[in-house]
Amino acid sequence: MNHLYKLVFTALTIFAAPVIAQESGVSFYHKAWSVACDNTLTCRIGGHSVQENVGGVLLTRAPGEHTATAGEIILPEDRENEAPVKKLTLWLNGQPAGEATQKANRWWLSEAQTLALIDAVKGSGTVGFKSDRESFQLSGDGAYAALLKVDDVQGRIGTPGAWVKKGDRPESGVAKAVAMPVIQAVKVSPAQSSVLTKKEAEALRPQLLAVLTSEQQCDYLTSVGEKDVNGNIISGDITATPLDDTHTLLSTQCWGAAYNQGYGYWVTDSQLKAKPVAVTTDAQTWHDGVITNVFMGSSAGSCASKEEWIWDGAAFRQSLATINDGCWFPRTLGNREIPGLLSEIKREGIK
Repeated sequence: MNHLYKLVFTALTIFAAPVIAQESGVSFYHKAWSVACDNTLTCRIGGHSVQENVGGVLLTRAPGEHTATAGEIILPEDRENEAPVKKLTLWLNGQPAGEATQKANRWWLSEAQTLALIDAVKGSGTVGFKSDRESFQLSGDGAYAALLKVDDVQGRIGTPGAWVKKGDRPESGVAKAVAMPVIQAVKVSPAQSSVLTKKEAEALRPQLLAVLTSEQQCDYLTSVGEKDVNGNIISGDITATPLDDTHTLLSTQCWGAAYNQGYGYWVTDSQLKAKPVAVTTDAQTWHDGVITNVFMGSSAGSCASKEEWIWDGAAFRQSLATINDGCWFPRTLGNREIPGLLSEIKREGIK
């Protein structure tokens, strides 16, 4: 259900390809460290504390030569009735290495401190943080592999600016930033949606199932009349929404779980006769030309992923894919977005 970092190269054709999948970023997970590089080649890397859910770091680096590395210290944010941290010090190899700076209720390292942290954690050094409230040690398990992955994605291996495996290859050869895809959103028809008749729905269900990819599922299409996880009867209703004079959006619920549910969306022609093309089977909402999926990875909502697809008049194009920081750091508020796919949306002519 979370398609944040999969690489999709799909050629689906109907009326100039009603669904176009954008290439998203790269993810990598190894032991205590996680990597997410978005489709512009900006990479974010998260490392956990040795102690469970006590803290961590989030390192961010844009592509291109001589780019700086931003280092943020992640602290738990779910402790009630505790005074906020007032002072936070970086410790490297058992020695204090300067205080962190607080900005907008977040704690930041200088670039020099961040690079020193990287040098320590990628090898046999130790990295710790001490505050007026508590202390924790950063785990080095998996750090080298995660740092190397980012260097590889950004083409830095063998250059002076690499995090690991430095060399004398010119910085001019590193990967440059990739421009975000530009999507021109198009105003959709104001016509109202309607529920298809049982006969129309029965005729369409096999067609909707037939065009799903191996990563899409719509169990409810084959379970009409049965009970879902909440004991409700699965109706199998299919809703048709005109997109314009020649395209129609079909939708139906595909699955349900404890705190998530997924609806499927397909594009066909206005007569419901053309071969449908699947957009997703994991979304929840459709509004004003945008299909949205918000998938909760935990009952508390601390880990969530989000995807969006935008109608451009001929295709639904995936425009966004993110997770929040709660997926990497379970005890944060989840208000930092870790993107895998970003787009520039133009809305000229839409009011």
